[in-house]
Amino acid sequence: MCGIVGYIGKRDVAPLLLEGLQRLEYRGYDSAGIVITSPKAAGLRMVKAKGRVRELEARVPKRFAGTTGIAHTRWATHGVPSDENAHPHLDTEGKVAVVHNGIIDNATELRAKLIADGIEFLSETDTEVLVHLVARSEAETLEEKVREALRHVEGTYGLAVMHADFSDRIVVARNGSPVVLGIGEKEMFIASDIAALVSHTRQIVTLEDGEMATLKADDFRTYTTEGSRTTATPTTVEWEAESYDMGGHDTYMHKEISEQAEAVDRVLRGRIDDRFSTVHLGGLNLDAREARGIRRVKILGCGTSYHAGMIGAQLIEELARIPADAEPASEFRYRNPVVDPDTLYVAVSQSGETYDVLAAVQELKRKGARVLGVVNVVGSAIAREADGGMYVHAGPEVCVVSTKCFTNTVVAFALLALHLGRIRDLSVADGKRLIAGLRKLPGQIAEILEGEAEIRKLAEEYAGAQSMMFIGRVRGYPVALEASLKLKEISYIHAEAYPASELKHGPLALIEPALPTVAIVPDDDLLEKNRAALEEIKARSGRILAVAHREQEKADHTIVVPKNETELDPILLGIPLQLFAYHTALAMGRDIDKPRNLAKSVTVE
Repeated sequence: MCGIVGYIGKRDVAPLLLEGLQRLEYRGYDSAGIVITSPKAAGLRMVKAKGRVRELEARVPKRFAGTTGIAHTRWATHGVPSDENAHPHLDTEGKVAVVHNGIIDNATELRAKLIADGIEFLSETDTEVLVHLVARSEAETLEEKVREALRHVEGTYGLAVMHADFSDRIVVARNGSPVVLGIGEKEMFIASDIAALVSHTRQIVTLEDGEMATLKADDFRTYTTEGSRTTATPTTVEWEAESYDMGGHDTYMHKEISEQAEAVDRVLRGRIDDRFSTVHLGGLNLDAREARGIRRVKILGCGTSYHAGMIGAQLIEELARIPADAEPASEFRYRNPVVDPDTLYVAVSQSGETYDVLAAVQELKRKGARVLGVVNVVGSAIAREADGGMYVHAGPEVCVVSTKCFTNTVVAFALLALHLGRIRDLSVADGKRLIAGLRKLPGQIAEILEGEAEIRKLAEEYAGAQSMMFIGRVRGYPVALEASLKLKEISYIHAEAYPASELKHGPLALIEPALPTVAIVPDDDLLEKNRAALEEIKARSGRILAVAHREQEKADHTIVVPKNETELDPILLGIPLQLFAYHTALAMGRDIDKPRNLAKSVTVE
């Protein structure tokens, strides 16, 4: 979840590293640090600071020249945010520097052994054991020192290592946490995310788990942790550096909400097949005969991706008539699940690197399951591990909370459901109807966004609430869950989501004027049932904000959303609630792009 950036070449390294850290700050922002050297330098020079990258930048001396360096912005796992716990970490002699993402599972045991041998630790982090293991190695090369240290380590890591005695190189390694190499002209870059690289190079190499690399200014080579050479062919990144800029918006979240019409157009582009009233999804690597053999679909994701998977499961059941459900990936592999050969598993992750999802994929593959990936980042770990899948083409999403990627993921599931449905029993007429609905989505999203000013007024009115309830039925329930998550993530207002039908089974006890309820009320076959839930709330003096296709008499306020096909309505119903969460947080003065305690890409368990 932390951000790593590194460089070796001829340019002044500190400005490059600081720029890279700024681009990666969404991956962690409780402390940051930088260490540099050059072939002519005597040793390593390091600066660290608790807080944001700007705090680090303020501490960097004016004379801080070097041509090689590594840097890190942290999301704490072991040890509170502090100068001492910030990365990089140095050994006792100041010769070895390490930055690390991931968790060393046996750090406590290793620390105890090192302390018994007389090593004095300066931090509470698990990472510091790696520094001392590398420093204590008697191997002759830096590569061998790192390899020897990693033999003692259990857990996940994406790391970069510098050594004062080997100032012409940086050694990196990956196991469960992303490491990307950027290939330049007589210069090389390292990052945990391509966001730090695209302004300098679009040629990248993504390391596999169990792989290491040595970078010099004019060359790089990759090999396994056992020392066998591997073949690494650079690929070209599609995203431009401008994609990571705010583009005139005050926050990345606002920019990304506003990009959703164009993003949905991208996920649809080139995939619709009007001739057969279906869609082309060649990346699934699943022919019609195999698709007809599927008896169940299991969707795995975490957080927002899990909620998207819940909507996806409903779409697949409704359109393809295949039993489908969604489950948090973080729980799936720990309950010793029965892996059925007739079940299609779908792994969902914006980054394609979410550790809980990736670990579930690896467990499923080990047991012989067929796994598809639904991800946003091309070449990510889940995309490589899966048997096939879909890219959602949302473009870079920098804000910690997901908006446009959630919407595009749900649209991707609609495409998958339509594809499976037309292979099975979904009629041509229904296929045409749904394709027409999909094509209407970008325009309807733009229409919703045009009503932002009114949503802002409502958000400011509700911003004083200490807690909020979100309710919906069937298609509306995952929308309520996601809207509840968005509000609590960026405003820190406590929020809960329940099926509207469950109110009378307990949650009604919470209803009072001080607890507003946000109700998802689509025009579908459950409209009157949802209205009955509103009656129950009003009878107990509860305030109601409805999101509906028409004004709701029992609601205090209604956000009216354009109507699409019933199956596709959840895609639109959630978008005004993204704006509602945004403007609520804005009214409360929250740090919207970097909410407390969170980070964008969760690459630790």
